[in-house]
Amino acid sequence: MPVEKKGNKGSSPKVYGYFKIDGDKATRTKKNCSRCGKGVYMSEHKDRNTCGKCGLTEFKQ
Repeated sequence: MPVEKKGNKGSSPKVYGYFKIDGDKATRTKKNCSRCGKGVYMSEHKDRNTCGKCGLTEFKQ
């Protein structure tokens, strides 16, 4: 029996939500993790920002 594929491997379509295009410029919409560096974005919650890789939490004021 052939094995069914469960999706395409590669980049997620959600990655396009991390940037906003204004003409020729691309700006980031999410904050980068200060501990992990560039390319690791923090998730936005109601009262905090968290990193899914290292677990860093920054509370909003």
